Amino acid sequence: MHTIEQGYRALSLLIDINWDRLLFPTAILMALMAGAYVFSLGLL
Repeated sequence: MHTIEQGYRALSLLIDINWDRLLFPTAILMALMAGAYVFSLGLL
């Protein structure tokens, strides 16, 4: 049980440190998808 708790703590720490590395590419991808959607509507 102690090993599982230590593993969870380590994983939680990695997520806390590196959350922005996942956030920025996701935001860029969402912006590209929104731009493609607007372009497909013929508004540009």
